[in-house]
Amino acid sequence: MLKVRGLKGGYGGRLIVDGVDLDVAAGEIVTVIGQNGAGKSTILKSIFNMAPVREGVVTLDDQDIFPVSSYQMLTVGLAYIPQHHSVFPKLTITENLRMGGYLLSDAKLLQERVAKVEDMFPILKERRKEYAASLSGGEQRMLEIARTLIMDPKVVMLDEPSIGLAPKMVDLVFSTARLLAEAGKGILMVEQNVRRALLASDRGYVLELGQVRITDEAQALIADERVSRLYMGVRS
Repeated sequence: MLKVRGLKGGYGGRLIVDGVDLDVAAGEIVTVIGQNGAGKSTILKSIFNMAPVREGVVTLDDQDIFPVSSYQMLTVGLAYIPQHHSVFPKLTITENLRMGGYLLSDAKLLQERVAKVEDMFPILKERRKEYAASLSGGEQRMLEIARTLIMDPKVVMLDEPSIGLAPKMVDLVFSTARLLAEAGKGILMVEQNVRRALLASDRGYVLELGQVRITDEAQALIADERVSRLYMGVRS
């Protein structure tokens, strides 16, 4: 589904990501792990055409999407949910969901999509008339994911989806990612909560200094002594 080859990305003439290859298949959760500054978030921004310095090949279902503007990425099936909350706090939950369909010209289709995601996220349906600002951090993350689904993307990229959330909400975020994968979507995550993310994933990539050093099945990475020691705080 999503294929990335030789990806380079950075800022101000400086390369942060240097020649990354990765793949995300339909129905699969893939997580990129690495220390702070390794370039994890820059990978997502470079894929989504949000990094000023970028080179490489990015295809989605064999369609070249590298030159597509970030504004238009949703129209080709790629969604990106940034690390920091992006809800509209002074709009209601339903209004936030409708904003996710800003590229849809069919009012009936938009209404159907909103109803569909409300059914997927009952808490949002129950509180649809409340302002987004009234939601907890985890609930806002649910709203962001739900809003993204209005455009029915093929692949969803999540940047640090568990950051700042209570453990119960972390579990909810990762279980939601699994539900999306089971619905046939590809999920690409960047995450600091390494063990929890890998437990929820199918495969993983270990990034060091902007390059992929290890790639394997998620369970194999959890069992890898070096990965456990460096990224999960487990002593050898």
